[in-house]
Amino acid sequence: MFDGVFCPSITITNDEGELDLELWGRHLDHLAEAGITGVLLFGSIGEFYSVSLEDKKRAIDFAVKHVGGRMKVFAGIGDTTYANVLELAQYSEKAGVDAVLAVSPYYFGPSPDCAQNYFGGIAQAVDVPVILYNFPARTGTDLAPELVATLAARYPNIRGIKDTVDTISHTRQMINAVRAVNPQFSVLSGFDEYYIPNRIAGGNGVLCGLTNVVPEIFGTMDRAYKVHDLDTAFACAEKISHLMSVYDCADLFVSAIKGAVKAQGLPISTKIFDPAVQLSDQQLAKVKALLDEN
Repeated sequence: MFDGVFCPSITITNDEGELDLELWGRHLDHLAEAGITGVLLFGSIGEFYSVSLEDKKRAIDFAVKHVGGRMKVFAGIGDTTYANVLELAQYSEKAGVDAVLAVSPYYFGPSPDCAQNYFGGIAQAVDVPVILYNFPARTGTDLAPELVATLAARYPNIRGIKDTVDTISHTRQMINAVRAVNPQFSVLSGFDEYYIPNRIAGGNGVLCGLTNVVPEIFGTMDRAYKVHDLDTAFACAEKISHLMSVYDCADLFVSAIKGAVKAQGLPISTKIFDPAVQLSDQQLAKVKALLDEN
């Protein structure tokens, strides 16, 4: 079971969009030292939709070797071409990742039967755990709890889900449905401020963007909750709730998170892949001000 606080890493590049593995390595070191349970490459904050297959493979090889077992390493395999999804899943397995994460196909949006074929094909292509990624605000369709439970029952290596739905009731229903078929199925919330509600509902924590920025707060909260130090856990949750405003500081939340990482001291480029509205100096200043208040 995957349990704790997981970081969907930003993809660190220079201003020309080329991978900057030196700075990315420093970022991964920071996450591991802060007590983050695992890192996801090429989730939404990792701009999976804009990175080439070859760069993804290069980054996955690098991260697995650099992390060296200090955290779990997940590979996001989302793509608009199914052949690329399967190719990257198999490549990631050979590279040594702990799991692959598969977002729903978007644009047309799968029917339940199509979703069964899509995710089932991924599960049959690899032996490593498969984590589903439900983000209906971006994909246009919701992975219903009943559908996920059916997938979990049919494919034993479908072992978890990132439920990025802005209501804890959906995640609670997901937990109840999947645990009936697999008591070890992991349910992670995709919203940073849902760590405590997710735990209360019986879930396994969060896989969320602010872990890039303040991993120490998330690591402390996770450890405190697990030893029933609720005063500390709630104090961390309050800080995270305040920092949610960071997401609103840019045209796209990816820019805001990159700006926040830079404001915390890692000298990265805040550029995101085109087409995009880049982070302005004024927006970066607003991000810095929010972090200084925390």
